[in-house]
Amino acid sequence: MTRSLETLTEALLTAAKRAGADAADAIAVDGIATAIDIRAEQLEQAERSEGVELGLRVLIGQRQACVSVSDTSDASIRAVAERAVAMAREAPEDKYVGLADPSQLAQGWDMAALELCDPSDEVSAAVLEADARRAEAAAMAVGGITQVEASASQSRRQIHMAASNGFAGGYARSSRSLSAVAFTGSGTGMERDWAAEGRIYAADLPSAEDIGLLAATRALERVGARQPKTGAYPVLYDERISSGIIGHVLGAINGASIARGSSWLRDALGTQILPRGLSVIEDPHRARISGSRAFDGEGLPTARRAIVEDGVLMGWVLDLATGRKLGMPSSANAARGTSSPPSPGTSNIDLTQGVKSRAELLADMGTGLFVTSLIGSSINPTTGDYSRGASGFWVENGQITYAVNECTIAGNLRDMLLRMTPANDARMHMSTRVPSLLIEGLTLAGA
Repeated sequence: MTRSLETLTEALLTAAKRAGADAADAIAVDGIATAIDIRAEQLEQAERSEGVELGLRVLIGQRQACVSVSDTSDASIRAVAERAVAMAREAPEDKYVGLADPSQLAQGWDMAALELCDPSDEVSAAVLEADARRAEAAAMAVGGITQVEASASQSRRQIHMAASNGFAGGYARSSRSLSAVAFTGSGTGMERDWAAEGRIYAADLPSAEDIGLLAATRALERVGARQPKTGAYPVLYDERISSGIIGHVLGAINGASIARGSSWLRDALGTQILPRGLSVIEDPHRARISGSRAFDGEGLPTARRAIVEDGVLMGWVLDLATGRKLGMPSSANAARGTSSPPSPGTSNIDLTQGVKSRAELLADMGTGLFVTSLIGSSINPTTGDYSRGASGFWVENGQITYAVNECTIAGNLRDMLLRMTPANDARMHMSTRVPSLLIEGLTLAGA
């Protein structure tokens, strides 16, 4: 008889206590995933995975150890707990580790209101294959497209967490996604571009035909790409990639980096890092959004908060351990997997949208680069020096004139953020909602 995830986490905690742990927390994940890949009108790959994975963290004094296992038998659970305790006894002491105080724990959450799992039935691999083939056919029907790769996938997970401090909670998540990559030309003249969509509810997913057509249109726009001019120019980051700029901020204010003193924003708390009027809001309670959660990986209640308010950095991204290192309370940002201890991570992020459209920002920039794809990365985590390979379109007098590839964008993130102007085109269904971003005065290395 299959045991519930709640029963399995309870068994892990009981086994840990019997093995000699002072405290413990456990997580159980039951997941299924199916993925279909189509290439050149042929089924290239069909994958399905399913199973239960268990994770156990034990603490002995100020020492901790984590283990994971996929065998849910009683014998395996006992062995895992004994192994974890033995490992913890040999681990170095860390005065900052420890579970949350019971008074800190989340209570009375309404997980149903977050709508994290589609109630409709799982679809067959044949349905996913049909979706991928429809996307491929729509792209191939566009003149000039020579090849298409299309993928469709679905997943569903049940998660339950429990700890010896009294916390217990769980939820289910689902996802459905569809993507297409279209190619045009051949040899050194080959160009490619893509379109992809993912949703929690399958009914919210755009049609396969729309996704395939968009991938084809984008690929054809890249015909004749060449290197741009070298010099200092404004750069407009397309909404598809602009979230990476805010991602660099979130990485720099992660409590682990701040505690190590290795972040380029380590001295920026309470100072202006974005233009006035711009805020970065974390909201873990948005319905039907993949990053939503009622409690974090340590059982603390999540809440909406301003990470940056009116341009000013208001706080770090903390779990319990990094908060203790910095003498601050956790910001309820602990993320947790089955094989490692909690670590800080964000959920749903919003950057304040601007008042102008992307087209209006293109007109405003005059001459510069409109970036639609970034390649590779060289970001100095201590200084914020920024260098990325890029492709996109060259803009003259506010108009796109030709496609661009093989260029490099360089600058410093501190300066870049203060010269940032957002558009108003963020997609509302995204977990991280960042519009297209115009940044003045970046250095381009091209022809």
